[in-house]
Amino acid sequence: METKRKQFKGVVVSDKMQDTAIVAVSRYVKHPKYKKYIKKTARFSAHNPGNKAKEGEQVVIRSCRPLSKTKHFEIVFA
Repeated sequence: METKRKQFKGVVVSDKMQDTAIVAVSRYVKHPKYKKYIKKTARFSAHNPGNKAKEGEQVVIRSCRPLSKTKHFEIVFA
């Protein structure tokens, strides 16, 4: 039985590494006390085979097995 993989939409903020891109994923979260919505951004290292995704592009990333110490996602073009 295959487990459901996590998927996020984000923007490539860095593509300087070989076969790796940094993808920023933003979301809105309601503050528990002040009830104000805050924009939170998480940065994920994602596998970018052949350096196809360039800086500024919107991409979808999907979780995968650990590829390195910090890389647990792969870029899916959808």
